[in-house]
Amino acid sequence: MKPILLQGHERSITQIKYNRDGDLLFSCAKDQVVNVWYSLNGERLGSYNGHTGAVWCVDVDWDTKKVLTGAADNTCRLWDCETGKKTNVFDTKSAVRTCGFDFSGNIIMFSTDKQMGYDCLIHLFDMRDSHQITQNEPYLTIPCKDSKVTSAVWGSLGEYIVVGLENGQLLQYSKKSGEILMQTKEHIKQVNDLQTSQDLTMVITASKDTTAKLFDIESLDLLKTYKTERPVNSAAISPIQNHVVLGGGQEAMDVTTTSTRIGKFEARSVCLIMFLCMSLV
Repeated sequence: MKPILLQGHERSITQIKYNRDGDLLFSCAKDQVVNVWYSLNGERLGSYNGHTGAVWCVDVDWDTKKVLTGAADNTCRLWDCETGKKTNVFDTKSAVRTCGFDFSGNIIMFSTDKQMGYDCLIHLFDMRDSHQITQNEPYLTIPCKDSKVTSAVWGSLGEYIVVGLENGQLLQYSKKSGEILMQTKEHIKQVNDLQTSQDLTMVITASKDTTAKLFDIESLDLLKTYKTERPVNSAAISPIQNHVVLGGGQEAMDVTTTSTRIGKFEARSVCLIMFLCMSLV
């Protein structure tokens, strides 16, 4: 399989996401831009502009009408997918690290970082309740005290949330009570991203330990490991092809090599971004 190179970001990619039909691919990066592409040929259709900080996460609902993004500018934003118009802004106390629509598209969740004296929290909003939206008051807030949430997705039928943590751990939280249902730890470094298969039976992780891993979403059993040469910032399972796509990159200050044998130190002055397609099985 020949990879398709998508060139549309000036800084490292933070997340990539397919829509349900698999014909569109959404990407966001530290350059404050969210792009949407045709997945078959890599043509860029447009951008969602408005964030003033690094965009950490993006999600699209199941009928591809709404797009949700979260960024370091302390906002989570809702967009009209077709027109690119911003329809709502959720102001937060700290950076929004993860976001997502549930199975029905009626409930959204996003997590905020532990910083500036504020705890790491997962917020859940019911979009059918106008009071929650206008007053910015979630119906449930889940505190995460052990380690910072770095990624999160909805599980089967929206009954629970699977989150990845800074310490490499995966947890399942009940959407009703907020209690932990299941947990595992297969990564040795931070989990950067989580994404599900179309039928919500599998979840793929992307990690700083240069691997992506495929799990059973119910039991969190490890199914397969994908190894790369660089940290994986995002990974997605194609809804229409038997492959996964991995996206990653490093800032210039992180791309260094040291050789004690010849006494050289070399720094590369470019941001490296990768898109790789790999077999699902």
